[in-house]
Amino acid sequence: MAIKQLTSTEDMNQFVQQSGRHLLLKHSTTCPISAKAHEEFQAFVEETNTSAAIVFVIENRPVSNQIAEDFGIKHESPQVFLIEDGKVRWNTSHWKIKKTSLKEAMSE
Repeated sequence: MAIKQLTSTEDMNQFVQQSGRHLLLKHSTTCPISAKAHEEFQAFVEETNTSAAIVFVIENRPVSNQIAEDFGIKHESPQVFLIEDGKVRWNTSHWKIKKTSLKEAMSE
């Protein structure tokens, strides 16, 4: 399943409001930690065919800010959210974004 790039708050709202479980990654294209997290995220999504989206935080700052505001979770980058039926069920950031942590979160 392809990772959807969210470039507007409308895109983000549509993605979040889908039923079921989805992963959302906030990614900085200038950060080496974020680059590694992106690799782990992408590998997990490809292996599991999980519904997923990505926000490039520098290029799409308003979307990134809206996520922090809507979810009431302090912005970090990289940062990943497990969203289920419009609500964040789990999130983590930085070096904790690994295929194993994503697998554990999705299986809870």
